[in-house]
Amino acid sequence: MNFTCVNNSTGALEGFCLVKAVEQKTNVKGQAFLDLTLMDAGGEVNAKLWDYRPETHGAVNMNDLVKVRGTLSVYNGQDQFRVERLRQVTDKDAVRMEDFVPSAPLPGEAMLAEILAAVRDFKNEPLKQLVLSILEEKKETLLFWPAAFRLHHAVRGGLLWHTLSILRLAQSVAALYPEVNADLLFAGVILHDIDKTNEYEVPATGLATGYTLKGNLVGHLVGGAVYIEQKAKEFGLPQETLLLLQHMLISHHGEPEFGAAMRPMFLEAELLSELDLMDARVNEIATAMQGVQPGEFSNKIWALDNRKFYKPR
Repeated sequence: MNFTCVNNSTGALEGFCLVKAVEQKTNVKGQAFLDLTLMDAGGEVNAKLWDYRPETHGAVNMNDLVKVRGTLSVYNGQDQFRVERLRQVTDKDAVRMEDFVPSAPLPGEAMLAEILAAVRDFKNEPLKQLVLSILEEKKETLLFWPAAFRLHHAVRGGLLWHTLSILRLAQSVAALYPEVNADLLFAGVILHDIDKTNEYEVPATGLATGYTLKGNLVGHLVGGAVYIEQKAKEFGLPQETLLLLQHMLISHHGEPEFGAAMRPMFLEAELLSELDLMDARVNEIATAMQGVQPGEFSNKIWALDNRKFYKPR
């Protein structure tokens, strides 16, 4: 834990943290207390709020951002923080969730703005209006949604991070190969994971805690294809363009064993599948290499055939 303030006269520590876990318990005298796990960018610590009274301290829930003051001691060989004061954060505290959980390297607003700028350059007007409408409808969710439960880009804002990374790759590919339909490729890139907003259970932290019923039974490939068909009716999208987009969504995992309903069957669909795989693998390898010293190997990466990766000297 990295407490931001130390009161030298009392030895009290003070700072902002995320409530990772909380449970109300009762001591041997029958008095209520809170057993908490508090975390920030520096780590986590077990904490106790003794003599807990909801009318005084207020409700404390998992994933709350709070400001705490108290003292740190060692109990049974482990650090334990005794909470003396606790309150919920307010807008005046200027505290961001991104400071407490693994997050994308760019703010959600900046990533979305870059994606929107690319869409506004589309020459295909119905396709432009469709994608702009979907991004507007999903805006608040996209700003913090992860791209996965456990695999690549499984961080706060990871879905936009993954999408923007592929979009930048696609822009380079389209500039290199004039035969590519840039509007179609970019639209497929931006929409290929759009139904992940319905696939995962995601609290305010922006980290997925599991799958929804729809995520388990339908998944984001088919769910996304159904969703854009419903939206396309509003913008007069030609039937063939809609079918091409839907094919890109249901085929972007490449192979049936990885969840694809079809293998890619035209150029832009193939490119989307390859760029999606490339970005996912780069992120998985980079994540596995964190903390690995030069000259050593990472742990085995399940998504990459349980291969270990070497960090060159």
